[in-house]
Amino acid sequence: MSPVTWRTLGETAPIWPGREWPLGATWTPERTNFAVYAPNATSAQLCLFDEDDRETRYELTEQTLGIWHGALPDIRPGQRYGYRVDGPWDPKNGYRFNPHKLLLDPYGLATSGTIIAEQPIYGAREGEPAVRDLTDSSGYTARSVVVDPSFDWEGDELLVTRWRETVIYELHVKGFTKLHDRIPEELRGTYAGLAHPAVTSYLRDLGVTAVELLPVQQFFSEPALLDRGLTNYWGYNTISYFAPDASYSSSGDRGGQVAEFKNMVKALHREGIEVILDVVYNHTAEAGPDGPTLSFRGLDDRGFYKRVLPDPAHGGFDDRYWDVTGCGNTVDAWNPLALRLILDSLRYWVTEMHVDGFRFDLMSALTRTGYDVDFNCALLIAIDQDPILRHVKLIAEPWDVSMDGYLVGRMPPQWAEWNDQYRDTIRDFWRGNAPIHAVATRLAGSSDLYADDGRTASNSINFITAHDGFTVRDLVSYDHKHNEANGEDNRDGTDNNRSWNHGAEGETDDPGIVALRRRQAANLMATLCLSNGVPMLTAGDERGRTQGGNNNAYCQDNEISWLDWGADNAWLDVYEVTKAALRLRREHPALRQRHWFEGRPTIAAGPRDLVWLHPAGRPMTDGDWGDAGLKAVGMFVSGRPLREPGPQGQQMLDASFLLWFNAHDHAIDVALPENEWVRVGEVVLSTDPDIAEGARVEAGTSMRLDAHTVVVVRSI
Repeated sequence: MSPVTWRTLGETAPIWPGREWPLGATWTPERTNFAVYAPNATSAQLCLFDEDDRETRYELTEQTLGIWHGALPDIRPGQRYGYRVDGPWDPKNGYRFNPHKLLLDPYGLATSGTIIAEQPIYGAREGEPAVRDLTDSSGYTARSVVVDPSFDWEGDELLVTRWRETVIYELHVKGFTKLHDRIPEELRGTYAGLAHPAVTSYLRDLGVTAVELLPVQQFFSEPALLDRGLTNYWGYNTISYFAPDASYSSSGDRGGQVAEFKNMVKALHREGIEVILDVVYNHTAEAGPDGPTLSFRGLDDRGFYKRVLPDPAHGGFDDRYWDVTGCGNTVDAWNPLALRLILDSLRYWVTEMHVDGFRFDLMSALTRTGYDVDFNCALLIAIDQDPILRHVKLIAEPWDVSMDGYLVGRMPPQWAEWNDQYRDTIRDFWRGNAPIHAVATRLAGSSDLYADDGRTASNSINFITAHDGFTVRDLVSYDHKHNEANGEDNRDGTDNNRSWNHGAEGETDDPGIVALRRRQAANLMATLCLSNGVPMLTAGDERGRTQGGNNNAYCQDNEISWLDWGADNAWLDVYEVTKAALRLRREHPALRQRHWFEGRPTIAAGPRDLVWLHPAGRPMTDGDWGDAGLKAVGMFVSGRPLREPGPQGQQMLDASFLLWFNAHDHAIDVALPENEWVRVGEVVLSTDPDIAEGARVEAGTSMRLDAHTVVVVRSI
């Protein structure tokens, strides 16, 4: 075959028929099959690019059930390609075909290059949305890449860590290692950097069992951000759902990013650390109808994006996008091919990339049938029935930007959820502004949200902070957001921070304020790690990472967001408390129980499994729970025996614990109740400067707690 290099319109080279499955570019040494879904197109061309970026076009003459397909011999891994698709140009009816726009393969396994925010990437003329733009976009957009999928996993498998033993660490691939001085400079900010022993050993020693990676599926920055000289640092702007983002690769963008990602997973698995991906299937980087044409819009705009429901007054079909993501478009997960793409993508990341689970951004947007949230929607049912996906970790961000999309506590049983009610209550408690009964409910696992439908506390992903919002250090250092660097006049980001600066806004040299802030940060981290449910830490919170008060650093790919690994500004005392709390959790099943507390003995004549204590040493009464001035509580957890049986049905015994949480702004005396089960204990964790770890305490005595402290006593 002698390919013809593209020079004039209509000049193409021959291609074999190929087949319609699987979608994407499927490489073998003999041939590479190309298949792309564009059901309403009138023609489709496969476009190959050589090392000088010269383009050769091949007419795809075969179409089966809306899938255009063909095959070519002599294709090598690393080959860059895209599609040009023609068809109706009728925006008011959802048809935006434009053969002048090079399109990424929705099933492409890697991408090369990025977008340039200029007019050629748009399907319509600027200011004339009904007129097709005739400029060629190939010099302004990315290409898909043919990939050899073979890889030596050396026996690696999914870890399948039990939920109750899971500790999640949310991190950004680039930001976590960009400033790490123990990682070779060429690997910093990459998948290979995250696989470095300096990282994996740090995570293991801290007590992390899973990393939750901010989006790593290929994404592009919004043109409006690029125009301001900024980028989408977080990555919630996906365009290629099978491809690991090339900007995090030290191996280039010709497919090496795929093997590098796999090596990262293998290295983390060796240390017993699962990999969870934050996935963004609810919208794409193509934004609203006036956004760029990069892939889906040029293939099946009418089918892929959710529309306003048809209004007879508008003549039936209504091309207005229905947006509950705040990003301009919402993927229609009810559309069969959109649904297929999501499911195929999820299965690919599990089977081919060995990913252990997923956190679904704005999950509520994907549950919609028409306008309404529907727990019998196709996506939820399909995942529940899928023999691969139903066994991995599934985490929902159970809301979208609409009022009716708030679903905390309502997702199906197999789903864990980000529990923002835990976040808000615990933040309020440590600034002295939460009812004590709400605090107790969150500490015990949020049974009000999860017990009524057979779920456990492990369905609650407890968190104090996440990528979106203040860090823990900023939470105790700022009363107000400071997002001026984002270029939006400080209008972006939430104003509902539930934070407290402790007497000065921002960084200060006042030793009293600094000491109190560090203690409060330690209190927050200890509370998170010792609450029933699954703790999720945000990277760097354990060592005092700051964003300078920016609570929406999505566009800050710089030192504002990157983790500073230097010791001079680190809050290493907070690190030690966090590490100690996670060690207690790991070593003691009493602190990570599977069954709900019942407030009654697990055996006859034994102690109750959970007792809430007033500082006076008595069990809390109805009147105590209604005391608005009470800002301290004791939590007695019995380990003798646990309600949960052992792996062979045996009775399990553990130490018992008494955890004191004092959010008062003054010292208090707490009585250690006289009882027959725990006579002597030792302090195993303390944020009180006057109570040392290892101190012995006895039943029937009292202990003085300083203001704003956590003290944990373990039975001896």
